[in-house]
Amino acid sequence: MARKKFDISTLSKYPDLKIEKRLWKKGWKDLGGIDEAGRGALAGPVSAAVVILPNISGLTRILAGVRDSKQMTVNQRNLFEPLIKEISLSWSVGFASPAEIDEIGILPATRLAAKRAVENLSLRPAYLITDYLNLPDIDIPQEKFIKGDMRSLTIASASVLAKTARDAEMCLLDEQVPGYELSRHKGYGTRLHREAIQKLGKSSIHRQSFKLKK
Repeated sequence: MARKKFDISTLSKYPDLKIEKRLWKKGWKDLGGIDEAGRGALAGPVSAAVVILPNISGLTRILAGVRDSKQMTVNQRNLFEPLIKEISLSWSVGFASPAEIDEIGILPATRLAAKRAVENLSLRPAYLITDYLNLPDIDIPQEKFIKGDMRSLTIASASVLAKTARDAEMCLLDEQVPGYELSRHKGYGTRLHREAIQKLGKSSIHRQSFKLKK
């Protein structure tokens, strides 16, 4: 029997805890939600965050407004970042460098960043849920979900932490590698960034294996 195709049009504006409640009911107590940031950038690392939210009443109310980080403003992400960290049972962010991305490829590097994040947790998750990212090198039961950051509050929370951590790293790199305006575009292929690369060439924090799109 063919697998039923997921209907994106059924998604609400904000993620909920339907996935989490199903797994909590099955006995998976500590769920680690994972999402990444920076896969499509031309410079800087790729980041991955893992968040373990508590199974408490009112969780969706406490984190009301958290969703896929790409759909949130900078101010919204910065507002929710400390709240997510405070309420989480455990959280962590891992990175894979531009050199590692060039050496092994962006997907393996993303998996490496996720593995580092999981290994740095203070609490080992019993089960992992991801934004459609398969993690074969992590020996923990797991499940991937299409548009996971739009469906799961845990994955959406990880999305926020991955994004804010990477943005902060790109602002630091902007000070170390001036001229590319990294704090403005965070390493993505904007017109401003592409023009800077054409003028200055790629720096040491650029992904040498990524081609510059016209």
